Amino acid sequence: MAPCVFCQIVDNEAPADVVWEWDDAMAIVPLGPVVDGHTLIIPKTHVADFAEEPWVSAATMGRAAELAQILGVGACNIITSRGRAATQSVFHLHLHLVPRAVDDGLALPWYSGKR
Repeated sequence: MAPCVFCQIVDNEAPADVVWEWDDAMAIVPLGPVVDGHTLIIPKTHVADFAEEPWVSAATMGRAAELAQILGVGACNIITSRGRAATQSVFHLHLHLVPRAVDDGLALPWYSGKR
């Protein structure tokens, strides 16, 4: 199995633009942010996705809410995925904090026009 890039970031073995750090999680700028302020919140404990360890997922969501308050983020989406079919590409739990603005042009997957 290939090394987990988020575990490498947590262990300071891979570079990342760290936005905030707690004892149990960290927030980083993704490689391809979709809007200014797009941030990933990752737990320091490796879990593949939000369903693997519910308490880690809940704590990570709490950190995302805390970060939104710290940064003064207003309208936003919190997005996570489970499995390739749901667009998960890194199999370490991560939450996308995506600031939003009216008419920002950023469509969510279920607004693709598909019925």
